[in-house]
Order: sequence, then structure tokens, then C-alpha cells
Amino acid sequence: MYKINCLNPITDVGLKNFSEKYEITADVKEADGILVRSASMHDMELPKRLLAVARAGAGVNNIPLDKCAEHGVVVFNTPGANANGVKELVIAGMLLAARDVVGGIEWVKASKSNEDIAKAAEKEKKNFAGTEIMGKKLGVIGLGAIGVKVANAAIGLGMEVYGYDPYLSVNAAWNLSRSVIHVLNVDDIYARCDYITVHVPLLDSTKGMINAVSIAKMKEGVVLLNFARDLLANEKDVLEGLQSGKIARYVSDFPNPVTAGQKGCIVIPHLGASTEESEDNCAVMAVEELMDYMENGNIRNSVNYPACDMGVCTKAGRVAIFHKNIANMITKFTAEFGQKGINISDMTNKSRGEVAYTMLDVEEKPSEEIISALENISGVFRVRIVKG
Repeated sequence: MYKINCLNPITDVGLKNFSEKYEITADVKEADGILVRSASMHDMELPKRLLAVARAGAGVNNIPLDKCAEHGVVVFNTPGANANGVKELVIAGMLLAARDVVGGIEWVKASKSNEDIAKAAEKEKKNFAGTEIMGKKLGVIGLGAIGVKVANAAIGLGMEVYGYDPYLSVNAAWNLSRSVIHVLNVDDIYARCDYITVHVPLLDSTKGMINAVSIAKMKEGVVLLNFARDLLANEKDVLEGLQSGKIARYVSDFPNPVTAGQKGCIVIPHLGASTEESEDNCAVMAVEELMDYMENGNIRNSVNYPACDMGVCTKAGRVAIFHKNIANMITKFTAEFGQKGINISDMTNKSRGEVAYTMLDVEEKPSEEIISALENISGVFRVRIVKG
């Protein structure tokens, strides 16, 4: 029986997919797996029996990835599960920036007691007029699951779309509209585009990428949209751009004291993935990832360990080894099985940066003796018996 703890409420649509092999527990200390959305885990002491953490969403800055890797705890996320919900809000953000719909609505609220409000509206509406987005140039920085959907939707709305992603995946390339103009230098997007939307992960290399230097390269009156992570933008530089007129609007899904209520800022209370469909999709995918890992050792959509899939084990045993990505490890693993006279029928080894993951299918049930021997190999973080 695997025990699962939910650090945040997870929709029943996802939880009901757990088989009878799983039990939801309120005690995180006895959890084999954790399901989480936004709860911070950085100060949490990881339970000794914890095998995996599944984030029902894309961002994982609330999870200590390196710490988990060193303890042999696989961290999953659910890329693409909430992509459509975010895409729709990005399109809404462009429309809100193009036409002062929010200002118009606030005027109507303030004028609710005016009996001649309809006549007054005809005089006032010029103050809220804007432009259409059709024919405008949109730059999409980051062509992952969300960026591709935004780019394709904008093409459908008649925009001229430019896309930048130096790490464009084959899958993303297949899904991207042929009408999207792929540029090789992000400066081309800064120089050409009327609207710029950012869809990249928050890394040391991307933190503050929207700053005074990049803003200076942009067109006068540009509209910036940030539905990825607030720290991708140096928002004090953005405010200076708004004050100078360089930036016409800044649309963000991340409320904070810097931008909340500021002129030119349209700040939404982190609603990108807040749809029933997105939450359901994320929960279902997170549960599926956890179950495949718990039962088969397979890793799909991990952010701290490499992808690895050996299907369902049909042999007597399957052993998973978490270790440093250093030379001669495989030789040491196979030698231990060889010395015990245990035949390895299948094996895979994958690496990701400084960590690696090895799975071996064996024709005999692995003994505690061999597991202990593997654990004692220098560079091994953890050894797990998946089956046996």
C-alpha cells in the first residue's frame, strides 16, 4: 500500500484515479508520495520513506529540487496540463491592454446612479478607445506548451507572430503553426514587436531578463505580458518604462506591491491556471505520473531526474538506483549482481546534469544483501526495490 499526502487540495477528478494500492494520508511523515500545488516545501524535513513529489502544475520554485535529488526523491510537474487556461488569459490580457475595457467598466460602476448614463457613455467612451490586435506584431519568448498555444491562437486572430526559443523541442516544433516566424535572436523580437509575451521558466539565466537594457531595445509603446513568473521582469525598470512612455501597458498575473495599482499596469490575481479544466488536467497527470513511478519506476516529466521508461516489469525483480553522474558506476552495479550470480535481463541508464538514474530488471528477487552492497557504493544516493 502506497500512502499519498496532499499538501494542497487536489481535485477528486485526479484522486479518484488512484487504484486500491493507494491510500490518502493526512500525515506527511508517513507519505510515500506527495501531491502539491503552491505550498512551499523548502523548510520541510523530507520523510525518510518519501519516494516522489508531484506538482499539479508547471512551476516548481516551491520545491527544493536539489535536496530532493540528493535524497533520491523524484519531483514531477505537469507541463501542458494547464496550457490552454493560461493561453486564454494571455489573449484576454492582450485585449485588455489594447482597449481600456477595465477603465470603461470602472466608469460605468461609478456612474451607476446617473439616470442618463447611456447618453453620458456616448460622450465618455472616447476616453476608453483603443486599437485592434489584428495586424499587430506579437513576440512570443519561449515556445513550450503555453507559448506554442499562444502563438497559434494569435495567428488565428490575424496577428503577425514571431517566436524565439533556442531550446525548441521537436514536439513543440510539430505543434507550432507554420505561419509563426522563428527568430534566432531575442533582440529581433524586442525591436519588431508591438506585443511581447514571456513564457520561459524562472532560472538564474532568465531572472530579470526584462530589464532596462532589454526595454531600451523595444519599440515605443510596446505592451509587455508576463504570465510565467514575476521575477522574469525587473518590475522597477518596467515602471520606469511606463512612466517614460516606452511601455504602453504591463500585464501581469502576479500581484505584488511594486505593480499593484500602478498606472499602466493591469495586474491579475494569478488566475492563469485557475480554471476547473486546468486543475482537473493537472491533478490527473500528476496522479498518473506518481502511479507509473511507484509501480514501475518509470520517470516522466521530472524536473530533477532524467526521463526513463522500461514499461511494466515482467521479471522477478526491478531495482532503481539514484546516483551521481560519474564514470564507472554501471560497472560497479553489474559487478555486484554478477558476484551474487544474479542475471540482469534488461537495464537502462539515464543522466541529467550531475545526477543519474539506473534501472535493472533481474531474474531473481533482489536480496537485502545486494541492496546494501549497492547502497554502499560511493556516489549512490538511494537504492529502491521497485519489484521483488
